[in-house]
Amino acid sequence: MVQATERTSYRAVFASREFRALWFAQILSVAGDRLALVATSLLVYSHTHSPVLTAVTYASIYLPWLLGGPFLSGLADRFPRRVVMVVCDIGRALLVAGMVLPGVPVLAVVVLLFLVTTLQSPFQASRTAIVADVLNGEAYVLGVAVTRLTNQLGYVTGFAVGGTIVAFSGTKTALLIDCATFIASALLVRFGVQARPAPIEKAARPSTWATVTSGAKLVFGNRKLRTLMALGWLAAFYAVPEGLAAPYAAGFGGGSLETGLVLAALPLGSAAGTYFFGKLVRPTRRLQLMGALAVGSCAPLLLCALRPGLVLSIVILFVAGASSAFQLSASSEFVTAVPNSSRGQAYGFANAGLAIGQGLSISLAGALAGALPASLVIAVSGGLGTVIATMLALSWQRSPANDTRAVLVD
Repeated sequence: MVQATERTSYRAVFASREFRALWFAQILSVAGDRLALVATSLLVYSHTHSPVLTAVTYASIYLPWLLGGPFLSGLADRFPRRVVMVVCDIGRALLVAGMVLPGVPVLAVVVLLFLVTTLQSPFQASRTAIVADVLNGEAYVLGVAVTRLTNQLGYVTGFAVGGTIVAFSGTKTALLIDCATFIASALLVRFGVQARPAPIEKAARPSTWATVTSGAKLVFGNRKLRTLMALGWLAAFYAVPEGLAAPYAAGFGGGSLETGLVLAALPLGSAAGTYFFGKLVRPTRRLQLMGALAVGSCAPLLLCALRPGLVLSIVILFVAGASSAFQLSASSEFVTAVPNSSRGQAYGFANAGLAIGQGLSISLAGALAGALPASLVIAVSGGLGTVIATMLALSWQRSPANDTRAVLVD
């Protein structure tokens, strides 16, 4: 395990052999998920020419968390986490391989993709919990920063790379490449990560329903965990510009290029903010700044009501994205405050709420944008997020919840 001091660096984090294996596995997992989504979306559309079925296929990003978040993430607590990750990777490889079998119906392809994405939740829950075992203290926080950066940059580039692979090799070859990424990830985890016993002993393992209910009581019944989780869910408000990028850009006369720049501004700001927030700001200061940055991730969006042009819009979204670096402290503090035996289940609830919230907020914003200017819809979302973020920031500062010590003892 990498021990931590306030002077821990990103280089020290990557000195851990286990973390490097987990990081490479994460890259392969993100790449595989994006590639599968691009390939299957194009495959479904080429066979049906149905925008509805294609949209349903794309919705697989969010919908599986309804099942996987609460009900499957607990597997990371009931079984050895390395085993869970390997089994999830092998399962996803087999499911993707099933998509390229001759004569597979389009509906079966959509179902298989749904199952592939569903297995992402126990995989990520196990990975998150293992990282907390591999890294400690400040090193763990920087490890979380690396994870967030990898995801953000992976989402920015993943679709473009996936589209290029499909364009040059075809959907079936792309799916076989996707299958290979999951197999490679399984091998990395199996041989690069130390075996650890299941957090919950076999004789004491509760039923799935008991695990879900106890996890819900844990995260919703503890004020500190509840506040940290709610701070994480603020992403549902500041993610709305990504869903309305095209109509927003059209509002100031922009086309596809301007839409791309609007789409890239927020995640690039988030990546920059996460990197420097983790590298330059001391741990105790991060917790003190968390509330202010949470407000700052939503408040700049209020300026969109003024219908700014391209340059100012990019600045607004970049600042909002950079302020979302508070998620680094919120997520790392959340995981370390949860007992090791419940980390997978707690992670599942937190991420299920986040995914569902983002899906609902973007869908609702899209519906409102049919009647109102996209700039006004984004401003309203930013305003609601600012109010909620302010309430959460005041709650965090006023209560013992901002004590840096874990509130629960493992």
